[in-house]
Amino acid sequence: MPLPDTMFCAQQIHIPPELPDILKQFTKAAIRTQPADVLQWSAGYFSALSRGDPLPVKDRIEMPVATQKTDTGLTQGLLKVLHKQCGHLEYVELNDLEKKWKNLCLPVEKFQALLQLDPCQDRIEWMKFLALGCSSLGGSLNTAMKHLCEILTTDPSGGPARIPFEIFAFVYRYLAGLDPSIHPSETTSYLADLKGCVESRKNGMVGISDFFIQKRTF
Repeated sequence: MPLPDTMFCAQQIHIPPELPDILKQFTKAAIRTQPADVLQWSAGYFSALSRGDPLPVKDRIEMPVATQKTDTGLTQGLLKVLHKQCGHLEYVELNDLEKKWKNLCLPVEKFQALLQLDPCQDRIEWMKFLALGCSSLGGSLNTAMKHLCEILTTDPSGGPARIPFEIFAFVYRYLAGLDPSIHPSETTSYLADLKGCVESRKNGMVGISDFFIQKRTF
């Protein structure tokens, strides 16, 4: 004989007072991030929340971009999420980075493809991985640097997207070094000219307008 269903009255059910706000913030985060696999992303979200780590959440909803070299699913917004999670580290362990990558519902084979551009053992310098990610978004070297500035800047959205010249020069030199069509002397000359412009302003910062010219469409 089946047992009767247990009946509870409202007074017997205890709802943790913090639960409604947790669920509200989770829902807002899921809407902003638009994960391809909600369950996979949710596991990473609550795991990070329980540890007090930066959450795998985009700042805002992104429109689909069709300019990538390959269909990696990677976007500037997702790279910015990874930077929030890893940017405080000089080096990041590849196992940990792969977990964060998976929690953003990005394909592991694309993660491995990025690492093949500059093979390493066990860990990678975070700024180099970020540079590789920016490069994979498509376009020229200057386009990759534009993505980098927009990810790293502390300027408000829509502002000049400035970053320190030293960081710009490091990433530019690194990515240029991976391109056999760019001679080292070209890189040195370009950065020297850019440094002169930066020093003339005496602020040590490089903004997008210093190097990137958007092509007009008619």
